[in-house]
Amino acid sequence: MRSSAARAPMHWLVGVSALAMVAVPGTALAQDAATTAGQPGDSEIPPSPPADEAPAGDIVITGIRASLRASMDIKRDAYGVVDAISAEDIGKFPDTNLAESLQRITGVSIDRSNGEGQFVTVRGFGPEFNLVTLNGRQMPTSSLGDGASPPSSRSFDFANIASEGISAVEVYKTGRASIPSGGIGSTINIRTPRPFDKTGMRGSVAVKGVIDTSREGDLTPTPEISGIFSDTFMDNRVGILVTGSYQRRKASTNQANVGWRDGYLGSENNWGSLAQPGDPRFGNIINRPGPTDVYEVPQNASYDLNQIDRKRVNGQAVLQFEPVDNLVGTIDYTYSRNTVEVRNANVGIWFNHGDTSSEWTDGPVAGPVFYTERFTPPDPGCVAPNSTCNIGKDLSYSGALTANRTVNKSLGGNLQWKGIDNLTLTLDGHHSTAESKPTNKYGTSVSVGTAIFGVTSQTINFDHDLPIISFDMAAGVDPMNRALITPTGNAFRNAYFKDEINQGQLTGRYDFDTSFLDSVDFGVSYTENKIRSAYGFLQHDTWGGAGPATDIPDDIFRLVTLPDKFDGVSGHNDPSMVQSFYSWDFERMVDLIDSLYGVCGGDGNCLAEFTVDRRTKERTFAPYIQLNNTFDLLTRPAHLVAGLRYEKTKVDSSALVPIPSGTQWVADNEFNVTYSGDSDFTTFKGSYKEWLPSVDFDMSPMDNVKLRASYSHTITRSDYASLQGGRTIDTLFRVGGGTGSQGNPGLLPYKSKNIDFSAEWYYGPESYVSIGYFHKNVSNFISSTQVHTPAFDLHTPVGGPRYNAALAALGPDASATAIRNYIFQNYPGSSAQAPNGQILIFGLPEDPLVDFVINTPFNSDQKAKIHGWEFAVQHSFWDTGFGVILNYTIVNGDAKYDNALPWNVPQFALPGLSDSANAVLFYDKNGLQARIAYNWRDEFLSGTGINPFYIEKYGQVDASASYEFRKGLSAFIEVINLTGEGRRGHRRSDRNVFFASPGDARWSGGFRFTF
Repeated sequence: MRSSAARAPMHWLVGVSALAMVAVPGTALAQDAATTAGQPGDSEIPPSPPADEAPAGDIVITGIRASLRASMDIKRDAYGVVDAISAEDIGKFPDTNLAESLQRITGVSIDRSNGEGQFVTVRGFGPEFNLVTLNGRQMPTSSLGDGASPPSSRSFDFANIASEGISAVEVYKTGRASIPSGGIGSTINIRTPRPFDKTGMRGSVAVKGVIDTSREGDLTPTPEISGIFSDTFMDNRVGILVTGSYQRRKASTNQANVGWRDGYLGSENNWGSLAQPGDPRFGNIINRPGPTDVYEVPQNASYDLNQIDRKRVNGQAVLQFEPVDNLVGTIDYTYSRNTVEVRNANVGIWFNHGDTSSEWTDGPVAGPVFYTERFTPPDPGCVAPNSTCNIGKDLSYSGALTANRTVNKSLGGNLQWKGIDNLTLTLDGHHSTAESKPTNKYGTSVSVGTAIFGVTSQTINFDHDLPIISFDMAAGVDPMNRALITPTGNAFRNAYFKDEINQGQLTGRYDFDTSFLDSVDFGVSYTENKIRSAYGFLQHDTWGGAGPATDIPDDIFRLVTLPDKFDGVSGHNDPSMVQSFYSWDFERMVDLIDSLYGVCGGDGNCLAEFTVDRRTKERTFAPYIQLNNTFDLLTRPAHLVAGLRYEKTKVDSSALVPIPSGTQWVADNEFNVTYSGDSDFTTFKGSYKEWLPSVDFDMSPMDNVKLRASYSHTITRSDYASLQGGRTIDTLFRVGGGTGSQGNPGLLPYKSKNIDFSAEWYYGPESYVSIGYFHKNVSNFISSTQVHTPAFDLHTPVGGPRYNAALAALGPDASATAIRNYIFQNYPGSSAQAPNGQILIFGLPEDPLVDFVINTPFNSDQKAKIHGWEFAVQHSFWDTGFGVILNYTIVNGDAKYDNALPWNVPQFALPGLSDSANAVLFYDKNGLQARIAYNWRDEFLSGTGINPFYIEKYGQVDASASYEFRKGLSAFIEVINLTGEGRRGHRRSDRNVFFASPGDARWSGGFRFTF
């Protein structure tokens, strides 16, 4: 029977996972370090000894310095390029958000949502290119995105993780045969605690209050509590660990948004483009873009005020047992639930691109200085809804609700047997699910519109960081008169996503007694990944008014001021900016318009039936072998690790295809596809095989210096939407035709061939300097090809006999409204009038077929080369308690977007590439810990397509401090975004702003008790 001392226990880095992931590590990461091979499911990085069990004579350190030493040891002792963050103390991770901690690592940057870190980018590769595992296990991920389309992303959402309980995070930047595949940018492994990490009774409880200064009105702190308890008994043969946390955050995020039309060349004369010479409107344009200049015109703009309420609950239970020597078993269950509700109120305008005025900067990419449109005043006495008179242009007062919950569950088991003759075998398996769906009767993402009609002119000025929206109303129309607010269109979107993974792994390690071949790692895993993504919506395009303003009681509205919501953003004090608008009680409004107009069928249940239902199954069989060699090179120690991983993946993908029944011409340039309710599943299959070699070499030419070189192949699988089997048609189409999509389950994964070099000097117990170079050659990029084809025998009235008869009667310049009215009056059997007065013109068999542009993904021959440098310094200033961490990453690539090329010229570019930097100053001595950290990311391309969009450079200051005023009891305070930095994004020109939002500090403080 082994004693507790014989266990060679890990550094006590304990916390609670908020993932629906098992607490026991998978074994793929467990076999690279001989010092950890005896522990069940340990990470491959050798752990540091606990501070309270350091060898006699050593100086015991805790807190920040202990965390930095442990992280440095992981980096130094690893094969390949690995960076890490370790918990400072039991139940204490360096930052309040795990993503915020990850951004401190060289080469790692994050994207934020609702003021919190959400997605991770590594070396310029975005979240979909990084694999996140829990202790080496592949885990399901689930999120609904913006709720406006079927969810399809593999990106890991770190907003589901409570950082209080994570013991360590390791970022593997180089490939390894023993590491699960899926991350071209990196594999991020999250380590969680187990009772055998440290024998005896241990625990921690933390209570804190959080104040988000963005929150309007009530600044009452919201509660957060977390705790962990671990104990071993029966002579340390049995251990239990229980963790739990509850977190609530209330906040506000306010944002100005501008939507843009597709780009134009100065020579174009299309709908929406600027007037050409000879057009009476040409005189209203100052510095019109030249014939070869590229420009964009605004489509809509709004000021959005969002109220956020987020609740996160985590729990974990682990049982470990050692029935006989050298056999350790683990059973674990993990649960997490993340509920987010966002209530939106906004005021906005839309452009019709008729009587416009504008001013532009010089090309070749011309940006707008201002853009104005004028409208004919409404007919006296004309009220909405009315299709026979001019009710005027609308000023939108809209509201939205996004309320969703993600639940993760995992049950797993692990057996590790340290057998005879230096052989260790580990058997591991788990069943894990992640599920996201709405938490209300309305849907995932719901938008309801109201409006005041009578706008005579509207303008956006782009001279400030904040786009300035202004408008003028017709005489006698007061936008602050509640009695004029009219219900208009609405959309109820319902999304669902579930990911289920069943995985089994058998891995082993054999240690040799030779001088060259140190050990052999081998293993095989089988992973079944089942995904269901579903989506449906109810939409009513009654933008001209669903009913009269008198239908809505005045007391439902609440006046909201605007300029104060954008403090800190340049332009918020511009007197021409919209000063106020009306928000309203969302649930009351929806229930009211449902009872009046039946927008949800009249029963109050607005959950739309799924018209998109995609079900994909991936089955991957993956054996590997890895040779670990230790030898002397030039009389100095060296290591060579060479491995080969083989992966065979089969993909079965089915999609529910709704059967369209016809088309309707519902507005001047808007047509709808109608559905009969019939649908059916279609299924496609695909498969691929990959050989993934890897070689890691390191040597120490002198004491405390390490040189590294690595070569590897890594892959990232495509998003689920690209793999979906089936053809879908977009409901809305235009005069020129419609759009649709069809997936391709046979897509190959992205593949990268990687080269890494680094040099590291560890000149102190917590001090080092390093420089690294990386190069990635990525292929198998997914592109899209377009096929023009009819679909489902759908017809359009445009160009048909009724349409041509209208042109003959009205003249070739007749407006779309006049043509629709003519058909309605002269062909009553082939048209109808909706209850709201909207005219519907049906497509008939004698009309032309609709031309649909079907987008289909395929693996293109495009390649991208990404390379860069990483510089890092970590230094402790002797025994003063002070220290600094500095790092800088340079990322470059040959796949860049040229903003000056016309919008219709296809371009290939890789989003996410940007330089980044971190600077941290800390103090840790005599029970006082303090840290101030600055994180910066340069501007980067965030998305591509017809037009690119960029996130502008951003820097944020975070700080924390704690004091242990008696052993085991400490008080702490933390602040995120201390200086309240805001964010902004633009398209081709920095004047083509598409969002701008202020930033606010988030404070928290509390007490932690450790025993």
